[in-house]
Amino acid sequence: MAEEHTIQVELASERKPKPNEDGLGFGRHFTDHMFIMDYTEGKGWHDPRIVPYQPLSLDPSCMIFHYGQSVFEGLKAYRTEDDRILLFRPTQNFQRLNRSNDRMCIPAVDEDLALEALKQLVAVDKEWVPSAEGTSLYIRPFIISTEPFLGVAPAHNYKFIIIMSPVGSYYAEGIKPVKILVENKFVRAVAGGTGEAKTGGNYASSLKAQEVADEKKYSQVLWLDGVEKKYIEEVGSMNVFFKINGEIVTPALNGSILDGITRKSTIEMLKHWGMKVTERRVSMEEIYEASQSGQLEESFGTGTAAVISPIGEFLWEDRKIVVNNGEIGSTAKKLYDTITGIQRGAEPDPFNWVVEVEEQSVPVK
Repeated sequence: MAEEHTIQVELASERKPKPNEDGLGFGRHFTDHMFIMDYTEGKGWHDPRIVPYQPLSLDPSCMIFHYGQSVFEGLKAYRTEDDRILLFRPTQNFQRLNRSNDRMCIPAVDEDLALEALKQLVAVDKEWVPSAEGTSLYIRPFIISTEPFLGVAPAHNYKFIIIMSPVGSYYAEGIKPVKILVENKFVRAVAGGTGEAKTGGNYASSLKAQEVADEKKYSQVLWLDGVEKKYIEEVGSMNVFFKINGEIVTPALNGSILDGITRKSTIEMLKHWGMKVTERRVSMEEIYEASQSGQLEESFGTGTAAVISPIGEFLWEDRKIVVNNGEIGSTAKKLYDTITGIQRGAEPDPFNWVVEVEEQSVPVK
C-alpha cells in the first residue's frame, strides 16, 4: 500500500525559467522535477523518488530499445480561477495503466502509491501549472523495460517515471470541426493485439497513415477494423461518436479499441442528461447512409488533449460526407463546455471526477 513507501524528494538546485503561456505548444517544455520508481524481480517496485528533471542513463542493450515493452498514460492538471490545482479522474488513468501492464507483461504498480506520487510531484512543481484559458499541465506517466538483455521475454527490470509539461490551448483560435480521412489500407490494431493497451507501438504504427492524411490536407485518420475494414474503431488517437437521428452511437470496446477516459466521461455525462447512448458496431456504410438520409446530425472525437473534437467532414474512398454543414453541433459544444468547466472547477461536478492537489509537506532529501 502507498503508506508503506516514503517518497523521497530531492529538489532542483536551480529552477528553469517558465515559458511564455502564449506560446506553450504541446510537449516542448518540461517542469523542474520528475518521479522515478524502479522494479527489480524478487524485490518488486522500490525507491520511489522525486528528483530534478534529467536525462536517463541506459545500457544500449536495454530491452525497451529492441522489443518495445512499454506503456504510458496521459492526463492533465488544471489551475482554477481561485488558484486551486485539480486533476481529472486520475485513478482511472492508473487503473488503465495496470490493464496495459497486464497486456504487456509488466508488473502492476500500486495505484494508491502512483496517485500519491503524482500529487506530490504536481505540488512540488505547482508553479508550472499555467493559468491562461485553455492551458494545462500535461502529465505523462510511463514504464519502460530496462534489463540489458537481447532475449525475447518479459524483462526483469523496469522504471516507472512521471514527467510533466505545460501545454497551450488545443483550440488556440477557437473550437473548429476537423476533416477526417477514412483509412482503407493501413490498420491501427486488431482484436487480440495491443490496441486496447496504451503502448508506444500502437502510435508508431499509426504514423504512415497520418502522413497520407496530411498529404491530402486532412487533419486525422479514421481507423476501420483490421479484419473486414468496414467497422469504425477510432479517429486518430481519439475515440469517436456519432449522433444519428437523436441517438448517440459509439463503437463498442472490442479488444482493439482503447478504453478512453474522456470516452467514459462523455458516455456518463450524456446519460446524465437523459440522452440515449448506444455502444455497438458501427460501419462506415451506416454512416454514409445516415448522411444521405439526413439522419447524421453530429460526429466528434474524444480524448485527453482536445477533450471534444468536432468532425465536419469525412472522405471515404471517393465519397465526401459533410457533417452538420461543417459546423460544430450543439451536443459536442455542450459536452466540451461542461467537461472543461468541471476540469477547471468552473462547473458543478456531480460525479466527483476532480481531485484537488493539496499543499503537501514532503520529506526533502
